[in-house]
This record gives sequence, structure tokens and C-alpha cells, in this order.
Amino acid sequence: MAGHAADHTPAGDTAAAAGPGAVSGWAVRRPGPISSGPLVPVRRPAPEPGPDDLLLRVEACGVCRTDLHLAEGDLAPHRPATVPGHEIVGRVVAAGDTVTRFRVGDRAGGAWLRGTCGDCRYCRAGRENLCPASRYTGWDADGGFAEAALVPADYAYPLPDDQSATELAPLLCAGIIGYRALRRSALPPGGRLGIYGFGASAHLAAQIALSEGARVHVLTRSAQARELAVALGASSAAGAYERPPEPLDSAILFAPVGDLVPVALEALDRSGTLAVAGIHLTDVPALIYERHLFYERNLRSVTSNTREDGREFLRAAARIGLQVTVSPYPLSRAPEALADLAGDRVHGAAVLVPG
Repeated sequence: MAGHAADHTPAGDTAAAAGPGAVSGWAVRRPGPISSGPLVPVRRPAPEPGPDDLLLRVEACGVCRTDLHLAEGDLAPHRPATVPGHEIVGRVVAAGDTVTRFRVGDRAGGAWLRGTCGDCRYCRAGRENLCPASRYTGWDADGGFAEAALVPADYAYPLPDDQSATELAPLLCAGIIGYRALRRSALPPGGRLGIYGFGASAHLAAQIALSEGARVHVLTRSAQARELAVALGASSAAGAYERPPEPLDSAILFAPVGDLVPVALEALDRSGTLAVAGIHLTDVPALIYERHLFYERNLRSVTSNTREDGREFLRAAARIGLQVTVSPYPLSRAPEALADLAGDRVHGAAVLVPG
């Protein structure tokens, strides 16, 4: 459970007058260090769905490191005063005229990817995550750090009614992008996987790998995260810069720390693959060819996800009974949740709960 700080009650937003049906939330007004208070309370008219949209009453919204990057300015804003949040679990309260997959009352999830062109060579090849016209929830449009949110129906996921909204929320980005990173790491059957950083995404990807017979070694600076890794079945857990107990077939870097790239590459066995999962990474130091890349070691990035990644992951999560570790916060304490994420004080995944 999150720490006990004074609640912040969202107040008026000078950018938009709020009348009946107004919703409260948080927006990034001026990106900067989390200590400078980049997240500000807003109150705005309830959004109205377009022909292809769902209007969701938000039940829970996960707090992703991407939200932190947006708040602190590591990601340049795409629009002013955007409401972050792209791990949205909600109930459909209204739907556009063309929507057929969802009805009012259904539970649905909104994720990071919210739009692609459908016509470019990447979209036609099933690689819509690389679409140059792709759009993202909480970056190109308001997200789920609010009491209500719009989600394009074609990019929404049906979600079960019999699971906790707080446990479902992290699946919608942390889970999906961790799943894609796992696949990009080219982990062989029964292989040896190293995971650098062990937060929301990593603790879910680790469980998928373990269910497929991998041996998992976790390397992270957080002692609490190392304890969680061992409890979930990791073969070892050590400090982020330590050497795993055996050479790795694959590795995933979840921590946004470029200094760890050569560390992880050096831990790979011959022909091993490192996948870098973050949307933002500090500068990577110079690599020494013979030490870090020779013997056909591979270095890969991970760029968003496709909707098929999401569908595959959600099926896998249901099949193995994924254990989701969450730290819930009231929506009124969203700044505290981001600050705790920045300070590595979140156990598992932080989730905001309105009401």
C-alpha cells in the first residue's frame, strides 16, 4: 500500500469551464522534475464520444514509467495540458454510432496505442507499432488519470468482469509491452533470461517466461524488488550491475539506464539477445566490439506494441493466472504515485483508483 500523504483535491481548470457532468483528473501543465509539481488538478466537461469511440467511466488506471517521462519532460509533449494514463480499466457509459463490439455496461480497457493509419507499409505488414502516424493515449489524447476517458473502440480490449480492476490495469501496458520485449529478446525454449530492473512490466514478463520453462535471473537495485522476484520463482536476484550466475541466452532491460546496456550485453552468452524495453533511455556509453557485441550478440529496441501483442498477452495472462502485484493510490494522490515511481518506492505496479 502506498504511503500516507495528505490528499490533493482536484480543483478548477482555467483552460476549460466545468459544468454539469464535469470530471476531475490531473494534467501535465509544465513538464519538469517531479519535485516541481508538473501534474496539476483539472476539472473539465465530460468528453463526448465520436462515432468510433467508447466513453469509459474509469475504474482504475495504472501508472506507467512513460507517464513519468511525460511529466518530467523526457518525452516532449504532443499537446498542452494532456491528461496522462494509458492503462485504463473502465465501464462503457456511452458509445459512438459505428461501435458494434461493445455495449453500455461492458468492461473495456484502453492501452497506449490508440490509432494507426492502417495503410502504410508497416500497418499492411502487421507491424502497426511502427506506423509513422501512430497515436498514443495520454500523449496525443487525454488518458486515464481522470474519472472518465475516451478510447477508440477498435483499439480497446474486452476485459473480464470477475477480476479486480486494479489488477487488470497494469496488464494494459506494463504487461503488453513486457510481453513484446520478451518476444524481442528471442528467448529459446528453456532458456536463461536476465531481467534488468524489476518493476511493473518486469514482474509480469518474468511470470510469462517462467511459465514457458525459462530460468530467470533478476538484476535490480531495489531490495524489495529482489524479494518479489524470488517469491515469483526467479532463480536468482542480485544488484543491477552484478553478473548473473550463468551466461544468458536473452536479456531485457526495463530500467531506463543506458549504463546498463554494456553490462547486460557482457552477460550474454554467444548469439544472445538484449531487448531494451523503454520508450526513453539515458545515453548508452561506448561499446567495445569484442567485449559487448562479438560472437553474434544482438541488441534490439522495443517500440510500442501491436494490438495482436495485446490479445496474445491477455490470453496468456488468463491461461497462467498471472499474479499482479499492485500498490493502489486514490486518484486524488496521483502526484504522490508518480513521485514514488520516480523514487523506486512502488511495490509492483502503482494504480490510481477514482472515487
